[in-house]
Amino acid sequence: MIRVLKIVVFLVCLVPLGLLAWRFFGVHPTDMSTWGAALGANPVEALEHKTGDWTLRFLLITLAITPLRKLLHVPALIKFRRMFGLFAFFYGCLHFTMYLGVDKFFNAHEIFADIFKRKYITVGFLAFVLLIPLAVTSTTGWIRRLGGKRWQALHRLIYFSAIAGVIHYLWLVKADIREPLEYGAILAVLLAYRAVVWLRPSPAMRSGAITRVREKVAVE
Repeated sequence: MIRVLKIVVFLVCLVPLGLLAWRFFGVHPTDMSTWGAALGANPVEALEHKTGDWTLRFLLITLAITPLRKLLHVPALIKFRRMFGLFAFFYGCLHFTMYLGVDKFFNAHEIFADIFKRKYITVGFLAFVLLIPLAVTSTTGWIRRLGGKRWQALHRLIYFSAIAGVIHYLWLVKADIREPLEYGAILAVLLAYRAVVWLRPSPAMRSGAITRVREKVAVE
């Protein structure tokens, strides 16, 4: 059953890419003069923004898996977290490739000038770079090589990547900042949940504290 669900989820995750391809090539894919017309006056910019949006969305979905599986009591959700994380990286690669190849034509001088001069490009580049080690070490083999604790510590980079992604989006837009603020609010809730879990004493600590209180009362 899980295997079938994974296939369905995988295909659903490809739907945004399919819709973007459909909108770019249109109903006449052989007629290059119509390419990108459905995306507006600047189709390259539209593709960059859409792939960036989906990168951020998949990052938030990945971060939402842990609280959802605990709050909804559906532990099987954890089996989909790696897939969502890899799709975040996949759409991030598309976003970055659109910028490098289609927007800048792989002009290294312009690219590095953008990275060092435009702060939203700088933080966006940082967000993407932080995803690379997470994608590389996403396999079970890497968990064994690194060990559970070190692997978990490394994969906490996703928090910083998501934060950098929201900042990148916020600094990118010039007028209407409602959407990046919405993403930021969702991220804040997900991070607050984790902060509460980390700060809350573990069951073993609570049990020990109760035992010590009982012993103190008994002595008194």
